[in-house]
Amino acid sequence: MRPTHTPAAVPPLPAEWARTATTVVMPTYNEAANLPAMAEALMALPLEGLRLLVVDDNSPDGTGKVAEGLAEQYNEPGRTRVGVLHRTTKDGLGRAYAAGMARAVDEGAAYVLQMDADGSHPPGKVAEMLGVALATGADVVVGSRYVPGGTLSEAWSPHRRLLSRWANAYASTILGTRVRDITGGFNLWSAAALRTVDLSSVDSAGYSFQVETKYRALRAGFTVVEVPIHFEDRTVGESKMNLSVQLESVAMPWRLRAKTVREPGRPAHKPAR
Repeated sequence: MRPTHTPAAVPPLPAEWARTATTVVMPTYNEAANLPAMAEALMALPLEGLRLLVVDDNSPDGTGKVAEGLAEQYNEPGRTRVGVLHRTTKDGLGRAYAAGMARAVDEGAAYVLQMDADGSHPPGKVAEMLGVALATGADVVVGSRYVPGGTLSEAWSPHRRLLSRWANAYASTILGTRVRDITGGFNLWSAAALRTVDLSSVDSAGYSFQVETKYRALRAGFTVVEVPIHFEDRTVGESKMNLSVQLESVAMPWRLRAKTVREPGRPAHKPAR
């Protein structure tokens, strides 16, 4: 049974904030069993401006058809609540995110939220992350496992916990950032930050996309704020992490460091409050 975690109650956002055009970009590959529950949880949030964009990499389990069914279920005349971007091949999580996030900005999103389809990221935190961005002016809000208040699934083994913490410390040390969860994939971005990051030129095809985009944002002087989340383990489907992805994750921080010309000034970063 999935462990339960009850987050602290978050006051509703002011109506003007709740109407902010915000798109959740959710890459999928063989997530047909998980997607309906995730869509239901997001569509139930009291955020009038919220939209879900599913980016499916031609999943053989029919995830794309499930997504189209959800679009029919939730879309209303004159109001698209669920969109689907069909890609013809599976060429990496990073490229799926880049395609979806670029589409979201092109379609008018003021904020774009990266979110996994496997239930590991808590939908109940979406409103809080948007509220933090609007209240502080932060351009990137990271749902962080490793700031005070952040927690991990009880299903995670000690080895997995150690590996995840090491990966974050490794990347942050090499790149000289103070982001405690630089590898995390639950991130809210302003459209302005995404335009500056230039998604079309991001090199990372896999999970290193998370590191590279945050690093680019920090180098450009955007403010990054981390808020604590509970990270749950998937109960249905399989992880997409493989050896090639792991090797890319090891090499990418060094590549970024080697090709980056140091700019004057220090990037802004705010830890969790």
